[in-house]
Amino acid sequence: MTGTIAAVVFLTLIVSLVLTVPIGFSLGIASLGYILYTGQLTPGFIAQNMVTGCDSFPTMAIPFFIFAGELMGGGGISKRLLNLASVFFGRIQGGLAIVTVVVCMFFAAISGSGPATVAAVGGMVVPTMLEKGYDKKFVLALIAAAGSIGVIIPPSIPMVIYAVTTNSSVSTLFLAGFVPGILIGLVLIAYSYFYAKKMGYKGDDEPFSAKRALHELKEGFWAILSPVIILGGIYGGIFTPTEAAAVSVIYSLVVGCFIYKELDLKKLLNVTRNACETTASILIVIGCAAGFSKVLTLGRIPTTVASAMLALTDSKIVILLLINVLLLIVGCFMETLCAIMILAPILYPVVTAMGVDITHFGIIMVVNLAIGFITPPLGVNLFVASRVGETTLDNVIKGIIPFLGLMIATLLAITYIPAISMFLPNMLG
Repeated sequence: MTGTIAAVVFLTLIVSLVLTVPIGFSLGIASLGYILYTGQLTPGFIAQNMVTGCDSFPTMAIPFFIFAGELMGGGGISKRLLNLASVFFGRIQGGLAIVTVVVCMFFAAISGSGPATVAAVGGMVVPTMLEKGYDKKFVLALIAAAGSIGVIIPPSIPMVIYAVTTNSSVSTLFLAGFVPGILIGLVLIAYSYFYAKKMGYKGDDEPFSAKRALHELKEGFWAILSPVIILGGIYGGIFTPTEAAAVSVIYSLVVGCFIYKELDLKKLLNVTRNACETTASILIVIGCAAGFSKVLTLGRIPTTVASAMLALTDSKIVILLLINVLLLIVGCFMETLCAIMILAPILYPVVTAMGVDITHFGIIMVVNLAIGFITPPLGVNLFVASRVGETTLDNVIKGIIPFLGLMIATLLAITYIPAISMFLPNMLG
């Protein structure tokens, strides 16, 4: 019976997606397919779960972080971070590439979004790097790969979704994301340095100046202070992640309007509209996915999948490898938040049966789906980078292959060395 129900639900979902029905509505239609087939529930079940799925305190962090990221990009915070990083890293061979990764890591710590990081940072660094003679395919692939760190280093919107879906701690997930995010950043920096050395890309000709450094530190003070306030407030017990998201909006608004003075009324309206559009599309997906998740549970589909995988092998190494392959494939075709909402309830029983920590698995899942930002055909960061560089998607894809290999290798390290993710939670938890 469970197999038949699973076939009905997933066949309905696949047909809807093939017909290009938006993913949120496809999930709702799949839930309706279950209701009509079993006759156990009424269609009102979907509407009820759409409301309850979005009506939670942790979920409130999502619109706030999206709005804060838009305000930071439009308010000049990302520009100050770039100028500051250039002072300290610009003179190194391949310095502009290193600066790009560093700024993406900082912006990740205040935006929580991969595509937002690519758009905000790429719009500033791509023209400069091309003027310096960098290969366009390398530049756009670098910014796309570095932008994916935006969902790994906290705060992270996918981590909030995972926490809500699995009833785990947002704060612990945020803490666990630091070391993996920094590790991926360091890997990209190392590759950029050796690639620049091989290609003969030089650093800035301008010598290091303490006066310039102090000036940029002064200019960038409020930009640097942002992640300190947000993350320091969370782990200092001053406010929850959701409250931190609201604080980040107020902080970004004040800095952009009254300190850097780059947010005028017109830009503020545009920023608000973009944030509202993004938030609305995400919340529709979350609401429909909440109903879909309940349908899967009622149909005992997660339990059946877990039993099948555990019957296939009792090796934790093999199970985690199969899950990684599955998530990498799914990341090619499905938007990150949808993938978490659909797959977390299915895979959670599998990994807990194998003794994998729920927080560690959350990081594995987020890193896998972060790689999905740079894998075609869906790779959102690839599309954003191609628009920023005013080129075709094919050119970005050609340059992304080495970065993809490096990130998958790092993913395997994160998967099989739990201490990478659990070091900070175990030390500070």
